[in-house]
Amino acid sequence: MTTPWGEYELSRFPEDPRDPLRAWDASDAYLLRHLAEEDVPLTGAVVVVGDRWGALATALARHRPTQITDSFLSQEATRANLARAGVEPGAVGLLTTQDPPPERVDVLLVRVPKSLALLEDQLLRLAPAVHADTVVVGTGMVKEIHTSTLQLFERILGPTRTSLARQKARLIFCTPDPALERPANPWPYGYDLPEGIGTVSGRTVVNNAGVFCADRLDIGTRFFLQHLPHTGGGRVVDLGCGNGVVGTAVALADPQAEVLFVDESFQAVASAEATYKANGVPGHAEFRVGDGLAGVAPGSVDLVLNNPPFHAHQATTDATAWRMFTGAKRALRPGGELWVIGNRHLGYHVKLKRLFGNSHLVASDPKFVVLKAVKRG
Repeated sequence: MTTPWGEYELSRFPEDPRDPLRAWDASDAYLLRHLAEEDVPLTGAVVVVGDRWGALATALARHRPTQITDSFLSQEATRANLARAGVEPGAVGLLTTQDPPPERVDVLLVRVPKSLALLEDQLLRLAPAVHADTVVVGTGMVKEIHTSTLQLFERILGPTRTSLARQKARLIFCTPDPALERPANPWPYGYDLPEGIGTVSGRTVVNNAGVFCADRLDIGTRFFLQHLPHTGGGRVVDLGCGNGVVGTAVALADPQAEVLFVDESFQAVASAEATYKANGVPGHAEFRVGDGLAGVAPGSVDLVLNNPPFHAHQATTDATAWRMFTGAKRALRPGGELWVIGNRHLGYHVKLKRLFGNSHLVASDPKFVVLKAVKRG
């Protein structure tokens, strides 16, 4: 990535030389050019929100910014990119969306997230630290910035306008108004689940901002809940757990099961733990933010339940699903099972058969399939 301060070699995490996707885009470059061309003072407390792979934090490292991210993968990419650029450890503060925000913000740079709810939550959490002289600049691709995005900045921080588009990217300029009466933060959001979905019917689910389908039960998960296996104890993983409703259903049905909730989103794992605790589930559970099943001992798991995402920000890709499947095969004991829910058109049965040597259809409807793959000895 070429910036006004030099060139940087950046990569996503985990690094894959076959991955055609870059670790930055035109919106990152546009924001950095603007900061240089307008000589924006960066001597105070600089906070970077939603920096997807650390491109902004790496380019601005000399100003000792604080990065706030919901993504474990983004945070790991940032660490690797900072080290590659020769940045001294500790020069950039690395916070998660679950950490207390900084007490003062002089420059707030926001890479607009896909989730409007996550943007709302982060702006509301940071608003008390923003003052009248804070420079607030947002950035994103044109297709990511909507009228609702601008209204959110205006409702929470102050008057907002946008720049002209360059290379399909746009900037957001916001002038903080300390006298603005801000709305209460609606997150986390809880609701009761519907009937007819097994052990979690009528139970409470808790969602932090940015979690998939945070305001309702999505139809894919509903279908999965109706066809979960009987675990018979053992170690069960809710892989890509989201709000944890699947793992909680397993724990309610089988108190002898040891459930591991895993997601790369800090918001998601906090939601899963809140959902689990809200329902007074007996038994033992572990909650882990990480890169899928990396760090889980090989052959230590009896059952993996997975609803893999097929989008990475704006890109449609099966790379995440493939990594989840390969991680599951490594972590499963011989005879252990991977159960997957997915849209019919994604063709997961082909990937499972290629990886495990088998794929069994458990249930289907016009939109979804539930598949099972068994790890052979």
